[in-house]
Amino acid sequence: MQGGKTKPCVRIIVFLGVLIAVGLLVARTPAQNNAQEQAASLRAQLVETQARQAELQTRLQQLEEDLKPENIERSLAGIGSVHPEELREARRRQLEIEKRGVQSRLDVLAASRARLETAISHADAESYQQSAGPGPNTITVKQTPSARHRMKRRRVNKRY
Repeated sequence: MQGGKTKPCVRIIVFLGVLIAVGLLVARTPAQNNAQEQAASLRAQLVETQARQAELQTRLQQLEEDLKPENIERSLAGIGSVHPEELREARRRQLEIEKRGVQSRLDVLAASRARLETAISHADAESYQQSAGPGPNTITVKQTPSARHRMKRRRVNKRY
C-alpha cells in the first residue's frame, strides 16, 4: 500500500520541479533579445516535454508490471465468473491497448524533444551571433552624400 502513496508525491515533486524550472527559464531581463527569448521559451517547452516523458515512462512501467499473468490474476481475484479465462484475456487486451497508446505518445514526445533540442541550439547560435555584433571582417564605410551620388550615377549609366 505504500507504493500508492509515493506516486502522488513523486508527481507533485516532478510538477513543482517543472514549475520552478519554467519560472527560471521564463524570467525576463530587459537585456534579452528575441533569440534569447525564443531560446528560453524553447527550453521551457523542453522541460515540459521531459516531465511528460517521465510521467509516461512511469505509466509504461506500471502497465508492464500489470501485464504479468500473476498481476492480472490478482486484479480479477474478487470477480466471480463461469469463464475466468475470458476475463483474464479481456483484461490483458485492455492493458495491451493502453500500453500501445502510451508508447505511441512517448514516441511523439521523443520526436518533439529532438526538434526542440535542435531549435534550442539554433536559437542559442543566433543569440550568440547577435551578442557578438559585427565581426572583425565586417567593414562599415560611411559614405558622404557626393559618394552616394557617384555610385547612383554609375548604376544608372550601367543600365544603358
